Amino acid sequence: MTYYHSHIASPVGKLTLVASDIHLAAILWHDNDYSATFMAGSTENINHPLLLETKDQLTEYFDKQRIAFTLPLDFSGGTPFQVKVWEALLTIPFGETRTYGQVAKQIGNPKSVRAVGAAANRNPIPIIAPCHRVIGASGELVGFGGGIANKSLLLKLEHSRKNPTLW
Repeated sequence: MTYYHSHIASPVGKLTLVASDIHLAAILWHDNDYSATFMAGSTENINHPLLLETKDQLTEYFDKQRIAFTLPLDFSGGTPFQVKVWEALLTIPFGETRTYGQVAKQIGNPKSVRAVGAAANRNPIPIIAPCHRVIGASGELVGFGGGIANKSLLLKLEHSRKNPTLW
């Protein structure tokens, strides 16, 4: 499969967007450990329609103008368990959080809390598949591939959009 990439500056740092002809495949943090998987053989294309649409939707999200994404996603690079977790992330409402335990129960495997955390950390499409909305059982912000500071920023952004008087 052929992949294309482009970059976007954002409040959480430079992000690399990766897409095939028809699906968004990844949003990579600047220091992502597994970016080589998606970047190998990809071609930079700043005019790719899906990458442009992704940029537009992310910009609207960061500008507090969007609470849901409408992009075709490709999770095919994950194991069946990972895909189940990543799809469960898509059901977490904007501005809300779930614990890793709640996600484990949702996917029908309540004892898989650590595995859910590992799958969330390997989420290839963060922000859109909102792994930042998953928190520790104690309510603490833990385990985020983009760093805890960015997880906090994303949650504050969503909370302020849901509760505009708090921004």
